[in-house]
Amino acid sequence: MRKLLTVSVLAIFILGSCVKNDVKCNYTDSTVVAPQSEQQALQDSLTAHGISASMHPSGFFYTINSQGSGQAVSNLCTTVTVDYKGGFFNGAIFDSSSTGNPASFQLGGVVVGWQKGVPLISKGGDITLYIPPSLAYGPNAIKDNNGNTVIPANSYLVFNIHLVDVQ
Repeated sequence: MRKLLTVSVLAIFILGSCVKNDVKCNYTDSTVVAPQSEQQALQDSLTAHGISASMHPSGFFYTINSQGSGQAVSNLCTTVTVDYKGGFFNGAIFDSSSTGNPASFQLGGVVVGWQKGVPLISKGGDITLYIPPSLAYGPNAIKDNNGNTVIPANSYLVFNIHLVDVQ
C-alpha cells in the first residue's frame, strides 16, 4: 500500500510538472503591408518635415533614438510597459501615458505599427514610429467617451515610445 501511495504521488508530481500555467495568448503576427500610396504619402510627409527615418518592410517608418540594452520583446504575447506620446505631423497630441505612470499591455493588443515597431528596440530604448493608416486605425475614426473624434479616419500617426519594461 505504501509503495502504491509513493508511486501515485510521484506520478501526480511528474504529470503536474508537465502542465503549463501559461496565460492564453491568441495573437497572430500580421502580414499586412501598407499600400504603396500610403508609403509614398508618409515618405513625402517625412521629407516635408525634414525627418530622416528608416522604412520597415510592412510600410511604416521609424527612427531608433536609443536601442536600449535590456530584455527584448519576444512575441506578441509579451507584456510591455511604455511611456509614450501619440500625435500627428502637425504636432497635436491625441494621447500619452501620464507622467510617471507608464502604460502596460500585451503587444498583440495594439495597432500593427506598434506590434512591428516596438520589437526593434530593447528595454530602456526609445523609438519614434511614423505609421500609415492601414497599420493603425485605417478608415475608422477613434472617438472619446463623449463621442468626439480624437483620431480622424485614415490618419498618419507619430508615436514617441520609451520601452520601460518587458515581461
